[in-house]
Amino acid sequence: MGLEQELDVYLRARFTLVVLVTLEEERALEAVKAVCDRLRRPCLTWDLGDGFQSLTGATASLPAARDPLSALEHVERAEGDTLFVLKDFHDCWTGSGSEKTFKRKLRSVAQRLKFTRKSILVISPVAKVPEELRDDAVIVVLPPPGPPELEGVLTGLTSTPGVKVTLTALGREKLVQAAIGMTASQARRTFAKAIIVSDGRLDDRHIDLVTQAKKEIIRESEALEFYSVTETPDDVGGLEVLKGWLRLRERAFTQEARDYGLPAPKGIALIGIPGTGKSLTAKMIGGLWRLPLLRLDVGALFGSLVGEAEERTRRALRMAETVAPCVVWIDEMEKALAHGAGDAGTSTRVFASILTWMQEKTAPCFVVGAANDIASLPTEVLRKGRFDEIFFLDLPTESEREEIFTVHLRKRHRLPADFDVAKLAAESAGYVGAEIEQAIVDAMYVGFDEQREFTTADIADALRRQVPLSVSQRERIGALRAWLREGRAQSASFVETGEAEAQFVPLELG
Repeated sequence: MGLEQELDVYLRARFTLVVLVTLEEERALEAVKAVCDRLRRPCLTWDLGDGFQSLTGATASLPAARDPLSALEHVERAEGDTLFVLKDFHDCWTGSGSEKTFKRKLRSVAQRLKFTRKSILVISPVAKVPEELRDDAVIVVLPPPGPPELEGVLTGLTSTPGVKVTLTALGREKLVQAAIGMTASQARRTFAKAIIVSDGRLDDRHIDLVTQAKKEIIRESEALEFYSVTETPDDVGGLEVLKGWLRLRERAFTQEARDYGLPAPKGIALIGIPGTGKSLTAKMIGGLWRLPLLRLDVGALFGSLVGEAEERTRRALRMAETVAPCVVWIDEMEKALAHGAGDAGTSTRVFASILTWMQEKTAPCFVVGAANDIASLPTEVLRKGRFDEIFFLDLPTESEREEIFTVHLRKRHRLPADFDVAKLAAESAGYVGAEIEQAIVDAMYVGFDEQREFTTADIADALRRQVPLSVSQRERIGALRAWLREGRAQSASFVETGEAEAQFVPLELG
């Protein structure tokens, strides 16, 4: 049900207090006007600056009311079936003292309006409603504009005299798609900027400009970070089982999949040893599926004001759903989703909101949760229904280490054939991908310092100088691998013949 249909139902059902949550006041008023025009219902708006103004219907004289209490008194005295749209009233119901008087008055008026045909609609940028008003108020959220509305914004700008449009049909579709997640005003400003910087032209090249603008807007949500992903499966060594699982679902977000009856994948949990490529895998998924990658910074959700963390959480999750289909990456889940009783229950409520969203979301947001310490992860996080699969990223096998060496040498513009990759793979048993990469970097420093090309021997020496995690954190890694052995997750790698048991034997490196 769209906003106009929802408001239509509430007004005809004589709901007396509706709180419309949105930052887009102009869009909200357009929707309200359309509903009131259709119902032939008068509508007055009120704010501190202009007092009462007529939105629909002819009004001979407007009442004078320069403060919220006076406005509510007029609402109570007014005759007929007028809808009163009150702006900025959320500022009046926070705090104490006179604010308590205001909340009491608003609650009393809303209750008395049940015996009339009048209604109050409060436009608020936040969804937080005082406890005293929750029983009397219904909350409606105005979603960001969809493709048809954004197409209308673009059409309005491109029809301006002097604007030359050379967009292809596909380019126009991609330009609108790139603006999804913006408000109508943000999209209008971004499209206008693209036209101005190119001297009145608009073509397919401006898609990147719109995408960049959306990154900045998403960053303003304070808890989401937009990643430009270029990683492919070729940039990740090993993990063939996981890669196969992802490739099988590469077309899962298409309309073709919906028509076939397939639901959108919910997400995967990546559990394992630090440095085995969990973060790189999250980036690789965005590149493989060609979807936006959003990193949810749970720490940034918490603020100093009461209710701020919950509001930021709702805003971030709504933004993710607006940008969908997308990949939402939660790194170090054991820290991000930890909760306790030392903050008046705020972290518990944020934790519950995220878990509920993961379970109940209908938007195609694919969640990639990464964790190093399974013991610190709340058990309810891994319950079925939140993730489609749980993958364990173990110490890489010998063939995987060979592939990892190859990937990182190519990344640094070296030919793997110039190095004895097989020898290095054999000598790096017990090393994770991050440690292998660091050994290559250390070898490069040696070669650079001696003004020569680094060699296989330099990398081998760098490996011997390292103390890998499989030695320094033997007990912790042993506990993680025992967790996999118990059948609690699926291995992300093909285990080589003859190496399956060796994968679970404590490594002695010397």
